[in-house]
Amino acid sequence: MEGIIVLDKPQDFTSFDAVAVVRGLTRERRIGHTGTLDPMATGVLPLLLGRATKAVSLLPETAKTYEASFRFGEAYTTGDVTGEVIKTDETPVLRAALETALDSFRGDILQVPPMYSAVSVNGQRLYKLARQGIEIEREARPVHIAELTLLEYNENEKTGKLHVTCSKGTYIRTLIEDIAQKCGTVGAMTALRRTAACGFTLADAVSLDTLKAMKENGESFDEILRPVEKLFSMLTAVSVTPAQAQRYLNGGALTISRCRAPKIAMPEGTQVALYEDGEKFLGLARAENGEFKYVKSFSKK
Repeated sequence: MEGIIVLDKPQDFTSFDAVAVVRGLTRERRIGHTGTLDPMATGVLPLLLGRATKAVSLLPETAKTYEASFRFGEAYTTGDVTGEVIKTDETPVLRAALETALDSFRGDILQVPPMYSAVSVNGQRLYKLARQGIEIEREARPVHIAELTLLEYNENEKTGKLHVTCSKGTYIRTLIEDIAQKCGTVGAMTALRRTAACGFTLADAVSLDTLKAMKENGESFDEILRPVEKLFSMLTAVSVTPAQAQRYLNGGALTISRCRAPKIAMPEGTQVALYEDGEKFLGLARAENGEFKYVKSFSKK
């Protein structure tokens, strides 16, 4: 089996749990995922099966989109309501003040990763230290918030929901805590749903229950498998001849000027997706010294 199953991960499952269930259903040993979702979170989790697992280390940097629910007035050890309450605050937060605060978090910002995270500092995972009651200093990291919209807000309950499109490595829990601080109070995430990642949306996703039903009914999973090239749809597509395709598959470089590449600038290091005769996906190449150098093939040839 080869391709991508876009899973709508259920709550209280780790990404590893989800992989294990799908491995059992599909009998495909080689399965990887494109980015961890916390157990509390639900939503889009692309799973790579078979030869598609080769793409894990090559994925382009793409934004991810979330809907995040929050509540002001309580802070938790974990930054979300799965932890223990460590502080309460009754400061009211008006919608207008919240909207103004959001302006400070759009675009390029610095964010300190939470202690309850998989980030490593001096070779130690932060969450392991946090579970021992140890807190250490963490360096702020640059992240990008492309979209930040207030979808709902109840001033009396101090609860709401945000739409967030952000770069890889952004912690939504921390974003909510920082927004609360900007509003003069404390806050925490109460729910998180990833609605888009790696070019896929919830419309592409299937639930574990659906997969189990397909298995029970003897249906083929091929119907829901997405092609691996979908992961690279944001890259420039370059068409090559069958002869050039064979040279590429043998590890050879291709002269850019002899390929049917779009007439656009190709800075050194630009990664492109190669297609034989513009149709069959071959793999990835990198522009270097006027040539497309072999990166990784996904062809069965």
